[in-house]
Amino acid sequence: MKLHPIESMHHRTGRPSDPGHDHWSRRTSGRVLRSALELRYQVYCLECSFLSPDDYPDGVETDEHDDDAAHFYAYDEDQELVGYVRLVRPDVDQRFPFQQHCATSSEGPALPVPGETAEISRLMLRRDYRRLRSNRRDGVMAGQKTAVFAGEKRLGASQVLLTLYRQMYAYSRTHNIGHWYAAMERPLARALLRLNVMFKPIGPEMDYYGLVAPYLANLKELETYIGARAPEMLSWFQQPEWQSTKTA
Repeated sequence: MKLHPIESMHHRTGRPSDPGHDHWSRRTSGRVLRSALELRYQVYCLECSFLSPDDYPDGVETDEHDDDAAHFYAYDEDQELVGYVRLVRPDVDQRFPFQQHCATSSEGPALPVPGETAEISRLMLRRDYRRLRSNRRDGVMAGQKTAVFAGEKRLGASQVLLTLYRQMYAYSRTHNIGHWYAAMERPLARALLRLNVMFKPIGPEMDYYGLVAPYLANLKELETYIGARAPEMLSWFQQPEWQSTKTA
């Protein structure tokens, strides 16, 4: 696959006007994270009707996992938020959010150590960066119901998605995370595979904001897979992040 110069398209991890902001922020306050929570409200409550807007009168969608999650952002050339995702670590019982809704198969691969694993959650693109169909549940790209990116901003959507995955990869390498869980639709798993991001199914489909199945990615295997098929993409993934990681 030809890797496009995503940084030159300004799909970056934070705003230049926030030079001290940690682009994998764990903060649950501040205008950067609030804009992501507003996007989550727009997608989950208004566009997809996954959650009731009445439960979020402030116009932001948040939950009990946000305080301990790592948050990632992608911006367009106008410095407007167009993509968001978070990584959630296991709770005190060493369980992940997806395990409340999805079952894993006993015949699948052995599950990794929870402390070295994170769950991809709330991965989404802004409405104009994803395909819109008559079903208003379209739109969330991982962790819940998904829509495969397409339409007039197809290239931009792919770039934004890969940018978010690059951030998660960089964060994971520096925080002893070797595996990712994700609950997603099979079409999204196939779409990610076309981008050389490989997940393996580890359980049956369940009704979790639509039919989704649990998936697992081994980051070492992912590196080998990308390196064999798109070495320029692996090189780009492994470049240092452009922005300082100092806490504001």
